[in-house]
Parts: sequence; structure tokens; C-alpha cells
Amino acid sequence: MDENEKRAVKALPIIMVVGVSLALLGSWGGIRLSNGIPLYALCIGLAFVIQWIVFIPSFLNKTEKFYDLTGGITYITVAAVAVWLSGSTDFRSILIMALVMIWAARLSSFLFRRIQADGHDGRFDKIKISFPRLLFVWTLQGLWVSFSIAAGLAAITSVDKVPFGVIGTIGLIVWLIGFGFEAVADWQKKQFRADPANKGRFIENGLWSWSRHPNYFGEIVLWLGIAIIALPVLQGWQYVTLISPVFVYLLLTRLSGVPLLEARSDAKWGGQPDYEAYKERTPILFPRPPSG
Repeated sequence: MDENEKRAVKALPIIMVVGVSLALLGSWGGIRLSNGIPLYALCIGLAFVIQWIVFIPSFLNKTEKFYDLTGGITYITVAAVAVWLSGSTDFRSILIMALVMIWAARLSSFLFRRIQADGHDGRFDKIKISFPRLLFVWTLQGLWVSFSIAAGLAAITSVDKVPFGVIGTIGLIVWLIGFGFEAVADWQKKQFRADPANKGRFIENGLWSWSRHPNYFGEIVLWLGIAIIALPVLQGWQYVTLISPVFVYLLLTRLSGVPLLEARSDAKWGGQPDYEAYKERTPILFPRPPSG
């Protein structure tokens, strides 16, 4: 077992402790099923179980092709189960479920089609042949889903229901901005890569001239929108779930996403004058209109 595998083994129980803590705190003041199980905790557990089920054939076949698709299916399943078992017809709950489903369906299908076209995801080249490392990333996805949807799930499973109001409307507007930013950025990059003339080049036009990672900026903003929509019905320890957009930000900027892609881009284009100039004038995440 190499050092990366040892780190993965050590990290697994930490992820589980964090997941269980989130499940307990988010269940405060929430709906309980007839058997006494908190609905919030049940949904968090479901997020992990789905990952572990799909991990088994993924490891046996040494493939990463269903990783992103499974993530999207998990978001949709968790949101749907929460609304179904809560029996809620509350507008806030239905809207949160719909927004999560729209986002998850678009992004996971987009990523699945991309990996089908590319044939592989470079991030997994060394990971998918290692049992502990692959188990770690699948378990991490369970935590990712749990924290991303945390505030929205708390709102759906909350016993308190209040009118949607101004705060809810603001949250919806923020979500629409984030979703639009992410969707447009993904579409622009897809169009760029589809042009044979751009083979081996990096994208620097459209929203990619405003930010080097506009899609990740959009994802952070849309989860902030969900948290704002959820805010009016949260109470007690449920306020801990407002960490949702902070978690997404830290994960995308410190662990996955930005660091990995920046390293890959530097390895591919680092030292080239046009690429170094692009990095100099373009923010890494938070967008700024290009000058000149």
C-alpha cells in the first residue's frame, strides 16, 4: 500500500464522522418517520449508500464513466425521497426539489456525455486501479452531495413551513444567476472543444475571459441561492446546514476542481506567453469583465 492509499484509508473514517455529524445536526427540528428515524438523516445515509453500491462495479471494471452520472442521480433521488416521505406540498420544498433536479440532470448528463466522448477522465487514471483510493473518492462524493444539498434538505424536512416571501425570491434570483453562469460556461467550452481548429488550445473567450473557472463560480452561486431559499424555515442546529455553499467553495477551490485543473493546464501550457498572459489578466474564479 503506497502513501496515497494510506492517506485514503485514514481519511475514510473522518468523512464518515463528518457525514454522521451533519445528519444529526440537520435533523434537529425536522420530520421523523413513523419508526422514529429522522427523515434528514435517512436522506444523508441514502446519499452514501448509492455511492457505495455503484462503487462495486466501477472498481471491478476499473472505470470512472459513471461517477458524475451517479452523483447527479443521487441529488435527484435524495431530493425526491425527501419531498415524498415528508408528504410536503409546500411551495418552498417543491421549488428546492425542482431546482436541484434541474441542475443535477443538466450537469450530470453533460459530464456523462463528455466522458463518453473523451473515453476517460484524466483525474481517475491512477485512482481507479486502487481499491482504497477509488472507495475514498466515491465516499467523498457522498459527502459532497450531503453538504451541497444540506440547507435545501433541511428546509424540505423542516416541520416549520412559512410563506416564500422576499428572501425566497432573492434566493431564486441568485440560483438563476449561478445556474445560468455554469450552463453558459459549459456550453461555450463544449463549442470550443468541438472545433478541430482549437485542438491543443485553451479557451479564453466568452465567460472564460471573465474567469478561468466560470462554471465553478456558477456552481458556488447556485448553491448559495438554495441556502438563501432555505433560510427562513431553518431553526436551531439546522443553521449549521448553511455551510453548504461554503463547503462547495472550499471543495472546488482547495481539494477538487480548480487545483487539479490549474495543475493540468500549467503542465500543458505553462511557460507559453499567450497562456501566461491569459492567467495574468483573468481571475482564477470570481469573474471580472475583461479589460481592453
